[in-house]
Amino acid sequence: MLTQTRPDPSPSAHDRVYRMLRTRIMHGDMAPGQALTLRGIGREFDVSMTPARESLRRLVAEGALTMSASGRVSTPELSNERIEELAALRALIEVELASRALPRAHMALIERLQTINTGLADAIARQDPVGYIRTNLEFHRTLYLRAQAPAMLAMAETVWLQLGPTMRMLYGRLRHKEVPQYHRLIISALKAGDEPGLRLAVRSDVTQGLKMLQT
Repeated sequence: MLTQTRPDPSPSAHDRVYRMLRTRIMHGDMAPGQALTLRGIGREFDVSMTPARESLRRLVAEGALTMSASGRVSTPELSNERIEELAALRALIEVELASRALPRAHMALIERLQTINTGLADAIARQDPVGYIRTNLEFHRTLYLRAQAPAMLAMAETVWLQLGPTMRMLYGRLRHKEVPQYHRLIISALKAGDEPGLRLAVRSDVTQGLKMLQT
C-alpha cells in the first residue's frame, strides 16, 4: 500500500491536478493505452496521493480514463464500435449546438472563427498534433458557446474528452497539410445564414475523420 507523505491537500490541489490532466487528455497529449500512476502524478504535480487518486477517480467516471480489474489506470483504447458511438454523439449534439448558435452568429464571431482557423493552419505547418487538436476544439467551442446551451456543451466536451487520445492517433494517420475543408464550409454557412448547409458541414466535420479509424 502507498503511504501518504504529505499533509491532506486542499480541494484546490485536487482540482488543479484534475483540470490539468483533463486538458491533456482532451487535447491528445496522451496516447491511447498510456498508463498513469499515483506516484507519477504525485511527483509531476508535487501533491500527495489523495488529490492524485481523486483526480483519477473523476476522470475514470467521465470515461476519460479506464481502470482494469487489477487497478491499472490508462487512457482508453477505443474499439470500432465505441468510435462509431462517440462519432454519432458528436453528430447529434454538435449539429444541434451549431443550429442554435446560428441566429446569434454575428460578424465578430465569424471573424473570430477565421482567426482560429489561421491558428489551425499554423499548427499543421508545425506538425503539432496537440496544438492542432486544441485549436480545432477551440473553433468548435467558440461557435457552440453562441448556442447558450451550457448543458449540451458540457455533454459535447465529455465526448471530446473520451476521444482525445484517439484523435491524437487520427492526426498521425491523416498528416494534415491544410485546414479541414469543412471549417470553411461552416464559416460560409454562417455568413449566409444557411442552416441546412451549416448542419451538414458540422456533421461531416465531426464524423468524417473518425470513420478513418474504423478498420
